[in-house]
Amino acid sequence: MTARILVVDDVPANLKLLEARLVAEYFDVLTAEDGFKALAICEHTHVDLILLDIMMPGLSGFEVCERLKADPRFAHIPIVMVTALDQPADRVRGLKAGADDFLTKPVNDLQLISRVKSLVRLKTLSDELRIRADTAQNVGIEDMLKGTDGRDEPGQVLLVDSRGNSQERFIKALKPIAEVMAMSDPQAALFEAAENSFDLVIVNANFDDYDPLRLCSQLRSLERTRFLPLLIVTEQGEEDLIVRALDLGVNDYIMRPVDPNELVARCLTQIKRKRYNDRLRVSVQQTIELAVTDALTGLHNRRYLDNHLKTLFNRAAARGRALSICITDIDRFKTINDTYGHDAGDDILRQFAARIRSTVRGADLACRYGGEEFVVVMPDTDAAAAGMIAERLRGLIENQPFVIRSTGQAISVTASLGIASNEAAAETPEQLLKQADRALYEAKNSGRNRVVAAAA
Repeated sequence: MTARILVVDDVPANLKLLEARLVAEYFDVLTAEDGFKALAICEHTHVDLILLDIMMPGLSGFEVCERLKADPRFAHIPIVMVTALDQPADRVRGLKAGADDFLTKPVNDLQLISRVKSLVRLKTLSDELRIRADTAQNVGIEDMLKGTDGRDEPGQVLLVDSRGNSQERFIKALKPIAEVMAMSDPQAALFEAAENSFDLVIVNANFDDYDPLRLCSQLRSLERTRFLPLLIVTEQGEEDLIVRALDLGVNDYIMRPVDPNELVARCLTQIKRKRYNDRLRVSVQQTIELAVTDALTGLHNRRYLDNHLKTLFNRAAARGRALSICITDIDRFKTINDTYGHDAGDDILRQFAARIRSTVRGADLACRYGGEEFVVVMPDTDAAAAGMIAERLRGLIENQPFVIRSTGQAISVTASLGIASNEAAAETPEQLLKQADRALYEAKNSGRNRVVAAAA
């Protein structure tokens, strides 16, 4: 794993020390001696993570963090504050400013590298989602960030803690921001997390006869809980446990005695990130569906066909399998529109698509090619079998009237179909489509309402 890390500190010796530690782990390191230079670097250079000193002249680390987190271009960059300040109030202020974690000087090497790797993994996930969303559409990242600050509604938190009095303290501390379900049985908690929707799981490492990291590992291995934020609560001095937890994918940790304000700040940070990434995933999924689906008929559209046909064609060629294409066109569709109106024409198109769905097999790809033309791609299907499927579809269209929804009027519709197979001389998917299109043209010219196969 590699990433570009910006180290910000006004003490040259500290810069050199952190730079050396990170370079030894093969990270690409940039340095800045003050907050203004750090902001300038972020403006002009891609940065994956920032290690930020607090006590600096001119612009403190708190101010730098607040400025970066307030800018939608940089708000997704993880920030770790590295400072000699070790009071809970300082940590809380840093977390409220938007920092993702807080390391105290002198920095423990294992904690530093584990924390950096953990946050880089999270950054990589968010970046992938952002790229997909930006590629598909303008998702409005600024509005998304404003709408996911973790305060819109209470978070749903699952607390796994072996002791009742400890559970009560956590529930009381988190009451202003979250609804907490507390459980003492780790395996029951694993089932609960997988079956229900939570924004955060807190694992208190206070079990006498159970390894809390096993629960963390199981939560990371399950598909339903793979991206669920995890926060582990440990004793002071349990650095090895923390390092192992971060390596397993635990997002954050807090040490006992737990400061309630720090707990709230850390939980809000994780809830905010969870909701942000959830909304990105939903946006990506919705955009993909809109991009490849015909809104009127619900079939795949031409864009999807153009991309997926290449995959199917190349796979068939590599495996020596048959592949056939059927292009079908509603006969005299313009007359239907002119006689009954465009709303009636839309009814016909929707019903036509439904009949295609009822005819083709699960492995077949049905698309609206444009207007009243539809394409069915049939893997592992030779020309003879494709002809039978096309004839069955033609008969289904001719023999069952179509109904205009607004009037209830039934009208007869026919279709012409052209088929082509890779058994002919087609060397590309485009050539195969052209062969099927020529066969359709012949079906139209020879009287319509028929199936014509391209010449082998």
